[in-house]
Amino acid sequence: MTRADLALLWRRHRAASVVFLLASAVTLFFLARILVSAVYWASHHEEPIAPWMTVGYIGHSWGIPPREIDERAGLPLPVEGHPLTLQEIATARGVPVSEIVVLVEKTLTELEAELEAERKAGKDAAHD
Repeated sequence: MTRADLALLWRRHRAASVVFLLASAVTLFFLARILVSAVYWASHHEEPIAPWMTVGYIGHSWGIPPREIDERAGLPLPVEGHPLTLQEIATARGVPVSEIVVLVEKTLTELEAELEAERKAGKDAAHD
């Protein structure tokens, strides 16, 4: 397509061209978000638990539903849409953050063992 063809297209179909350009920009934006997210989480898989993390971040990193971690560990749900960090939870409870970190690590170990047992049972059932 030559420059003259593009100019003609712009003159004859300006509204359609604008819609096409906007749709292309939106598509590129979401594609970039997906790629950035994929690259980030590929290198942050099963990160060691740290006080700055929220349960949602931990769940995403470990591939376990965050609300399951909350429920099993007895942690509070996000307050008004604001997720609490492990440090904030420890401060609210008046305990050292290391205690909350150990609690979350223990919960993750238990949940991973259960998920592995479920996977193994599923494989065994598939082979029968």
